[in-house]
Amino acid sequence: MFLFANLLEALAQLLYYALNIYMWIIIIMAVLSWVNPDPYNPIVRFLHQITDPVLHPIRRRLPFMGGIDISPIIVIFAILFLQTFLVRTLSDIAMKMRMGIP
Repeated sequence: MFLFANLLEALAQLLYYALNIYMWIIIIMAVLSWVNPDPYNPIVRFLHQITDPVLHPIRRRLPFMGGIDISPIIVIFAILFLQTFLVRTLSDIAMKMRMGIP
């Protein structure tokens, strides 16, 4: 059982780091939107390709708020929720499996 517990712990850590990196990409994209970067820059295009599939559905559902885009804030809160709930749950399950607690 310790093998499966280690797998769950590794999955939890990988998910934590992936969510953390994606959160920073969202923050960078939000800051870049303030300075109006060159849309043909390969880095800017890459960031748009990564963030638009998540941000666009949220933007469609939000009411227009006078030019302020709050979709990155909603995504960041969702990421923080996933880090708190899902990653901790996986880690707790792995710990209970190691200790033999049902």
